[in-house]
Formats: sequence, C-alpha cells, structure tokens
Amino acid sequence: MSQPNLSAEVLLSALEQAIDATIIIDDRNDVIFFNNAAANLWGMDKAEVLGQNVNVLVPALHRAGHDAFIDRNRESGLNRIVGTSREVEFTRANGEYVCGELSLSKVITDTGRIFYMGVMKNVTDESQQRKILILQNDVLQALASDMLIQDVADLLCRRVESFVPGTVAVLMLIAPSGQLRVLASPTLPKRYRTSLESLFISPSEQEKLRLDPNYTTRLIWDSYRSLGISLGLQQCFCTPVKTRSGQVQGIFALYAREDQGRNTWPQRIVDSCIPFCALAFEQNATKEHISHLANFDSLTGLLNRSSVHKVIESMISKQDGNRQFAIFMLDIDRFRDINDALGHVYADQFLVEIAARIRAISLDGYVVSRSGGDEFVVVVPNCPNKEATAFAERLLATIAKPMQIGENTLTISCSIGISTYPDNGPDSESLLSTADVALRQAKEDGRGTFRFANLEKNQVAQDRLVLGSALRDSLAKGMLNLHYQPQVRTHTLELSGVEALSRWHHPHLGNIFPSRFIAVAEETGQIEAIGRWSLLEACRQIVKWDGDGVYVPTVAVNLSAVHFRNRALPEHIAALLKDHNLKPSRLTVEITESVMMDSSSDTEEVLQSIRNLGCGLSMDDFGTGYSSLSRLTRLPLTEIKIDRSFINDFEYDTNAQAVTMAVIGIGSRLGMTVVTEGVETEQQRALLEELNCDVMQGYLFAKPLAPDDLEKWVKHHQTIRAILPDTKAAKTVSTKKKPS
Repeated sequence: MSQPNLSAEVLLSALEQAIDATIIIDDRNDVIFFNNAAANLWGMDKAEVLGQNVNVLVPALHRAGHDAFIDRNRESGLNRIVGTSREVEFTRANGEYVCGELSLSKVITDTGRIFYMGVMKNVTDESQQRKILILQNDVLQALASDMLIQDVADLLCRRVESFVPGTVAVLMLIAPSGQLRVLASPTLPKRYRTSLESLFISPSEQEKLRLDPNYTTRLIWDSYRSLGISLGLQQCFCTPVKTRSGQVQGIFALYAREDQGRNTWPQRIVDSCIPFCALAFEQNATKEHISHLANFDSLTGLLNRSSVHKVIESMISKQDGNRQFAIFMLDIDRFRDINDALGHVYADQFLVEIAARIRAISLDGYVVSRSGGDEFVVVVPNCPNKEATAFAERLLATIAKPMQIGENTLTISCSIGISTYPDNGPDSESLLSTADVALRQAKEDGRGTFRFANLEKNQVAQDRLVLGSALRDSLAKGMLNLHYQPQVRTHTLELSGVEALSRWHHPHLGNIFPSRFIAVAEETGQIEAIGRWSLLEACRQIVKWDGDGVYVPTVAVNLSAVHFRNRALPEHIAALLKDHNLKPSRLTVEITESVMMDSSSDTEEVLQSIRNLGCGLSMDDFGTGYSSLSRLTRLPLTEIKIDRSFINDFEYDTNAQAVTMAVIGIGSRLGMTVVTEGVETEQQRALLEELNCDVMQGYLFAKPLAPDDLEKWVKHHQTIRAILPDTKAAKTVSTKKKPS
C-alpha cells in the first residue's frame, strides 16, 4: 500500500494545531513558523515574531552569541544542538517565569538550505519541583555532615541564586538581643548588609512577624528600598523563619535585580526554603548548647582557657581596621592559704565571688575567662595604655574590698599582668604568654600590683627563635605540604593549571599561617630550602597525577626574591624536570613585585634562563605594590596575575572594572596570559568573561585543595556546571592522561 501524499498545507495545519509550542527558523535564523501554542507559551502575538530573528525569543542574557552559535553548528555539520532535549528558562512578555524542554530537529531542503524546527514543552512545574528537591537534598546532606550553620547558609544561598538568575539570597538570624545578623549572602552589597545588621527587632515586632509574615517586607525592604534600588536591587521576596515552637528566629530573603512582574517562582522557592532554614537554626541551637558545656567553666560560668584562646584569635582575624586590645591576666595572691584554711567548698564560693566582681566592672564587649585555678583573664577591646592602666587599678581596688565567705571576712589582693595586641604578639598563645610573664613580674615586685609586658621585646626575634627552630625541624621531617588551587580558562572553564601553596601544621603549634612562617623563613635563611622543596614536591605531584590519569596542565610555584639571586636556580629546575621526565611547560615559576623591581644583572639573567628552559614565568599580585610598566616590558614574563583586592565588589565598582580591563588589555598586547585571583561570585565570572580575561582562580571554583582532593575535583569537574548551570561556557574538563 503506497504512503499517502500529504500536502504542505496539511502538514502546516497539523503543526499549527499541535499541543506543544512549535517554531521553525530558516537559514537566516528568522522565524518563519510560530504556532498558537508557541504564542501562548511566550505570551507574544505571531505578528511580533514572524519574520524576526529568533533572538526575539531568546533570554537577553544569551542573545549576544546566539546567531553565531547556530551558524557554527550549520557549518560544522556536527549537529551538537540537534537530537537532544534540554531545559530552557525564560520569562513571558507579562513577566511570568517559564521553564521549557526544548527539542530541535534539522531539516535540509532539496536545494541544501538548512532549517531548524524546535518543539517546546512547558515543564515549569516539574522543573521547579525538581530544583526544590535538589535543594532539599543538598541542604539535608550538609546538615547531616555537621557543617557550620554559616556554611549551610552559604550553600543554600548559592543554590537559590543559581536557580533564580539575577537574584541575591540572604539568610538572617535574629540574635537574642534582637539584632539582625546576616548569616550568609555571597553577593549582597556591603552597604545593604551593613544597613540590615544595624536593625534591631523588638519582641513586639517579632510577634508581628509571627502573626503576619507580610510584615517582613516592611522591616527589611520598605525601609531600605531607595538604598536597595541605588545598589541595583529592585524587588524583595521574604518570609520569616519559625521554629517548631512557633518562635521567629530569622528571615530568608531573595532580592531581585529586575522587577519580576507576575513571576511567582522567586516567592515559591523562598517559601520552600523556610523548613530547611528552621531545621538549620534548631540544629545550631543544639550545637550552641553543647558548645556552652564544652567552652565554659562549670563553677563560675565564665569562658574556659581554650575558649578565650579562640576569642582572641577571632579578634585578631577581624579586618575592621581597629583591632588593638589588651589582655589582663589576674591571679589571687596567696590563694593556697585560702584553700588550705577554708577548704574546697568555701574556696569555690570565694572564686565565684571573685568572678562576680570582675563581671561587675566589665563593660559590654569585654571577654572574661577563668583560665584555671585562681587565674582569670579579661580581654578589653580598643584599650590603649592609658585606659589599660585605669582598668587595672579598678580591678585591684575591686578585688581588695572585704569579702564575707561563711563566717570569715577576708581582705585579699591580686597581681595583674597586661599584654597588648599587636605590640606583644601576633596570636593568642604569645599574648597570653607575655601577659603571664608580666604577671610573674608583678608578683616578684611585691604583689598587689600590675605590670605591663615589655613593649620593647622584639616579637620578630621571638618568632625567629621559636618558629625558626620548629620550621627547620619540620622541613627535615617532611611536615610541610602543598595544597593546590585550580585555575580555569574563562571561556571554557577547562582546567588551565593549579597554584601550589605551602601549608604547615605543627603537632604542638598547630596551623601556622603562610604569611607568618614564610616571613620567619626569610629571616632565618630557610626560604631557599622551602623553595627547593616546593619545586621538588610539585614535580613529584605532577608525575603522580599523570600516573593516576589526572592531567594537570601546569603547576605554579611561588619563589622568593632571594632565589633569583642564585645563578644555580635554572640548572636546579632543569635537573628536576629531567629527573621527573617532565616538559618545562608543566612548571610555572611565580615571582613577586620585589623581584620585578630588582634590576640586578643576576636576577635578570636567572629569569631569562628559566624562561629559556621553557618554563612559564608569572608576575604574582600585579598592581599591589610598585609595578613598573617599563620593567614589565623587559622581563620575559608569560603571565600576570591580577590581585584579589581588585575583585572585591568588582561587580559594582566601575573603577575596579576599568583597572582590570586595562591590565587585561596590557597583558593581551604583550602576549601574556592574564589570571584574575579571588573570583568568588558568578557575577564576577560573567564580567571577567565579558572583559576577555584568560584565566580565573578563586573560591567560586575551589579553595586550595590537598593533592587527593584535587584529584577528586578534577575527576568530578562537572561540579563546576552545578555551580554555574547557566553559563554557555561550561564544558566537561578532560581528565584524559596526557604524556609528560
């Protein structure tokens, strides 16, 4: 039986009446067919679409390269866009969010013209539900893994922002004092965050939030609308977070950079996040209770010794520009006599009374601790020497007041040692140690008095003595290690290489920051040994990765200025490469600006010799010091790295964008690869792609990773696509083993 001959009119009529949206574009990418279902899906009249470029149907974010994308597929004949289905997100003309499943077919006419037919199914509800389930799974796994609430909140916000493009997610906690505290918001402008955190929500306002969720909008948006609009925020979707007891403990909000119109998806995903947020808050409250038991002295209720260390380290780490503080170490004179005469029960009552007296004269913001026995520690923020003297005198006078313990009236004294940050130490251990030395000096000088730590003591010399010895021992025992931070190509997200970063964990001193031990290494003449070890370890690691089937194109190793004054350095590098059978291109040497400014003939000759080997030469942290463009043109550099300081608020700082664009242009004209460090947000990535930056590095892609973790990162590189689901540049990174 012969097949019936269907006329073109019948076929077009069938397509016109199809349930699913159907679009046909010609070889000029113009829309030549647009059925009623398509008109309903996009909310556009046929007259607005027919004869127009298909870009009229494409989200504005992807229009720029859409024609070129289709044309490449026509020319290549590989049909990468044909025969598969994929999700497409866009908004109707009325602003409603739509998620469609698009299938493309290719039609070739007798004359060789290539047409494409697209069929779009509306899968908005299914897609949204699937995203909510993914979000639920990710957050529940994070909670089950015992992550900190800040990390859980950060994960939640990043996921939500990836599901609703052009938005800023914020999770806020209401502190017991009523102050609003932003737990996480990766992309919230700092000025808006500061404004939110200046807000105090009274008990009556918390009750309003509990009874009327719409009151949330009045609190965190209506009062700050003009500021938000000035920072690019147009709309706010928010809901209070209630625990199972009905108490309002926080707020989850989603700020949109464009008016969402009738789009209900932002509010739907905000509402779906509330149970996760409540669960995270309840879990955090349980952890805090357990932490309280572990971190506080059971007798006095003050912080214990380990906790005061953490508090001091936290105060040191804060980058608020005013971190000066004083530590008072107080010890009761002849407490053993009190203990022996009155017994342990009354001695405990005595210590409780001492704790109460210290608390009574300590202002808000002071940190009070019982560090053991009869020893107490008070940390006073923003306390120069004059104020420290006054507080020490108040402590002495307060402790000296007569005290009734049982039937005994006691008059006692105490001795106090005082150390100050940053004058007497860079960390809690050294600060408490110098305060203890000052305390012993006060006791030796007659008790009942106070002494300051010796301000003339050179902390650098102390570091040289203590850390220098420990560092030498650790180097000999192989206790240093390298972590590796991935660098990805901007337009393809393929792995470009990794930067090797030294890490040192001492069994007694703990984790030592690189900025600290590198400085000590330079002072004690060990920096060259660390550099040689780093080069050797990097080469070993490349070989191991190759053997494991993980291809890392190049490893960048930081070397100090002193290395480049050694004419034997190029020969040493060449021998390492030969011993490990590695091509020179697998190794990049990073130099600092101090090397760049060194005009000695030795340094220039060493740099040129390294480049002649075929290794890369990278200028690290370009623009942070005294970079000279004239020197830049004379050095044999292959790469310059833009410092992370230029990327802070990069999305909204036009000056930073201008400087970055200039550096990228300079690098491009000089034939150098430009790497931008500190990339942490999707907006920064998109802007750098627009500016044609070559390579990116930052927490958006990965933190510095141990070697085994980097292997996992490379092998499971598709996680980048999960972080950046909408980027057209996201491609699978090859893990195929390549010859060295």
